[in-house]
Amino acid sequence: MDPVDVLLAEIAFDAQGLVVAVAQQHDTGEVLMVAWMNRDAVRETLRSGDACYWSRSRMKLWRKGESSGQAQRVVELRVDCDGDTVLLRVDQRGVACHTGRRDCFFRVVRDGKFVVDRPVLVDPKTLYGG
Repeated sequence: MDPVDVLLAEIAFDAQGLVVAVAQQHDTGEVLMVAWMNRDAVRETLRSGDACYWSRSRMKLWRKGESSGQAQRVVELRVDCDGDTVLLRVDQRGVACHTGRRDCFFRVVRDGKFVVDRPVLVDPKTLYGG
């Protein structure tokens, strides 16, 4: 049996064949983003060493940074106790969020409303053209 298939058998993919994937900066612990992976995305991530996710909107594999250059080199792949969440400890190159911010968690509740507490570091137009 392929060693990757043995690893995939330990992951509890949902009815749609997906598992939640959390990307965390390996040296600071900063949570960068949450995405989804299917079996092929996990396989490609393990093969290449770069984060690969499943795009639910485009219905295809999405290699982080393929259009923006803001890639994630995987330092370590972990799975939680239930096997239903994958943690990718990564070395983020550039920003992680499509909004041009370092991470996707830039809205925080203050005085009963969400406020933005992280600056845009790279104009999204620069990342994706347009």
